[in-house]
Amino acid sequence: MTKEEEEPLSPMARIFQSSGTDYCTVITIGFKTKINSDVVLDDLKQNVSKHPRISSKLPIGLAKDFLFTHPINHTAHWAYDLIGPTGARWIKTEINVEDHVYVQDIDPDEIGDQGDKFVEDYISRLTTLPLDRSRPLWDIHILNVKTSDAEAVGVIRSHHSLGDGMSRMSLIMACTHKTSDPEALPTIPILKRRENVSDGLRDTGWFLRSMVAIYATVRLICNTIVDLLLLLATVLFLKDTETSLKGGAEAESNPRRFSHRIVSLDDIRIIKDVMDMTINDVLLGVTQAALSRYINGAYVKTNEQGGTSTPLLNNISCNIRVRAGVLINLRSEFGIQPLADMMAKESKCRWGNHINIVVLPLSIGLETDPLVYLSKAKSSMDRKKNSLHAPILYSILSFILTVFGAKIGAALFKRVLLSTTACISNVNGPTEEISFHGHPIAYINPSVYGHPQALMIHLQSYADKMVISIAVDSTIIPDPHKLCDEMEESLKSMKTALVEKGLVKM
Repeated sequence: MTKEEEEPLSPMARIFQSSGTDYCTVITIGFKTKINSDVVLDDLKQNVSKHPRISSKLPIGLAKDFLFTHPINHTAHWAYDLIGPTGARWIKTEINVEDHVYVQDIDPDEIGDQGDKFVEDYISRLTTLPLDRSRPLWDIHILNVKTSDAEAVGVIRSHHSLGDGMSRMSLIMACTHKTSDPEALPTIPILKRRENVSDGLRDTGWFLRSMVAIYATVRLICNTIVDLLLLLATVLFLKDTETSLKGGAEAESNPRRFSHRIVSLDDIRIIKDVMDMTINDVLLGVTQAALSRYINGAYVKTNEQGGTSTPLLNNISCNIRVRAGVLINLRSEFGIQPLADMMAKESKCRWGNHINIVVLPLSIGLETDPLVYLSKAKSSMDRKKNSLHAPILYSILSFILTVFGAKIGAALFKRVLLSTTACISNVNGPTEEISFHGHPIAYINPSVYGHPQALMIHLQSYADKMVISIAVDSTIIPDPHKLCDEMEESLKSMKTALVEKGLVKM
């Protein structure tokens, strides 16, 4: 193996695959037709070797082997940490596609109308089966079973160290074509940054522009300092309130259950335009409203067991602390980029895990006006946009990984996740319906498992839809469908409130 064939792991990739950490992604793709497995295999045989990360594996050194066979041996732990930051590299390898594709023999009569449950159970079992580290860290599962949203389902499982959500969505779009034009590749969504205050002052005097720039700089510095101090407190002692959503260290190894709900992207855009905010602001507002309703319902259930029922009252303490780790894309290029650009050397939108996490406080409590959740969400998001929390934390983690090793860096990262309640991610998808070799796609539903939080919320746009994906530790959150219901109901209540105020016509 030549050196040119090897590529070092990025800082976040080293964290995701370090000792005691095993973060994996699951992308569930619903198709409008049954899946021809021969077409999938033929495409993979032709193209998988062209992608260096998908056709590479991680080395399994003697120290790592010894660590797994002698877990209490401290010398092995020390040796493995040395391998992490200095020697962990992707190694190009020969790949046998048949080893990575699983076609399940399913009897439709046996499943009946329980297709959704069958798929959920199947994916949940996958979260208990580790990927084979002796070969590239991905597999594909073909389930020709009818569900409420699709005629068949394909499940793509891969290790998070291979790449983040932007990377994976770029790969999916490179492998598909427009349904309306089978010869054309999907349109790359163009995202525009919102105009900031200084942009609106271009035609004003230099003194006013200078004062605004000074104010913005001071605010950026102050917000960054406060965020870093809060982050340090989170690592050391500051933890979220124990609620019906809060997980713990055991959650990362417990099986996960996945549920999703498809809502109208047009409804979200209507709310965005009327409230003068971004789609991310609307989604955060909907999430805050849904989690508030869910937590309040859990308190109501507890009261009912004690002989008291107060379903219409706010049973949530005003001192409750609920925070989410929100994944942030650190690339200088905004949104999804073409795969060729992401694979090019020295690219500004490089393939990989160019992400980090910001800790975002959530406003939890019942509001009589659902639009209050939106205004609070916009305020929180605007403040986080005026902070360098994410890039500075990325630099700090890179330094820790280089000096102290992957195990220490991963432990600090995990401390942040253990102290918060949920993880939230949002990725933009294709703007029109796409197909994979004649298989029209009904929806794309990504998620993650292996983290210590009991709740993961992933939001994925696709054509005129928004897919809300909920992944939970079922020992803590037994019914993810309930959370999906609350998300859908919260979105409806916000649109209804705008209609009642005369701001939107049905």
